[in-house]
Amino acid sequence: MGMADVTLVGLRVLREVADRGTFTAAAHSLGYTQSAVSRQVAALEQATGARLFDRFPGGVRPTGAGRALLRHAVAALDALEAADRELRGVQDPASLVKLGYFPAAGAVLVADALTALRREGSRVRVTTREGSTPALVRALRSGTLDLALLTSRPPHRSPDTDAPPLHVEPLLETRLALAVPADSRFADRGTADVEDIAAQPWIAGPGGAGDPLLGVWPGLPGRPRIAHTARDWLTKLHLVASGAGITTATPALLPVVPPGVRFVEVTGVAEEVRRISLVSLPDRGTVPPAALVNALRARAATLAG
Repeated sequence: MGMADVTLVGLRVLREVADRGTFTAAAHSLGYTQSAVSRQVAALEQATGARLFDRFPGGVRPTGAGRALLRHAVAALDALEAADRELRGVQDPASLVKLGYFPAAGAVLVADALTALRREGSRVRVTTREGSTPALVRALRSGTLDLALLTSRPPHRSPDTDAPPLHVEPLLETRLALAVPADSRFADRGTADVEDIAAQPWIAGPGGAGDPLLGVWPGLPGRPRIAHTARDWLTKLHLVASGAGITTATPALLPVVPPGVRFVEVTGVAEEVRRISLVSLPDRGTVPPAALVNALRARAATLAG
């Protein structure tokens, strides 16, 4: 077998596995069985004579050969989709851009940028996808996203170590704060000592390897008492407003914070800085429309001011 034996189905499976990070998730997305996905990957590996994915507990990751084939697969699948549109007489969606973002960015940064585009009468069409940093980076690499808003902690390393390096444009730096009920003693003081909040009930959600509990102050002494779990940041803030507990948040969310919530500074510990960056793959054939990029930059500049 050789490259001539590679099928379109195989290339689509390759892209989906690289995007989803597991054979199981790729199978679910494609409507296949996991064994069917495994067979397609095995056929690709036989045709190319190379191992395309490294297997590890909890998922898979493209090898160097897998990343090389993926770049060509994305280009080929994009070209075929463009040919299909042309043959069907569908207008070329040159203004379509696929944007990913971390959860807290949706309520303010993304929504306001899209509002600005509509007010300007921009012809850019945007689809969005919320996700964790690993999921969004995989989507950029697999070509299912054009741009992604990611957040990082110092020392602000690149989101991954694959080649080519991702293009990272910092948009905004903000300091993490503590969201507390407006009628709490912390709100009255305007500050909260890290030792004082250690035993408080926390409102948190699952995070990645670097942030196992999103919503709990990093480096909090002892084991935090998680009273409520929620993935959505607005849900967390409404729970804070109800007096159910405390959580961490960025002041950039101020425009959408519900009544009954105050942000206070945490003392007795080093400040926590968060950077929001616009990330893209530099060697994609299409350049994201400037109108969207400029709208995101403008909104970030407003929040920074």
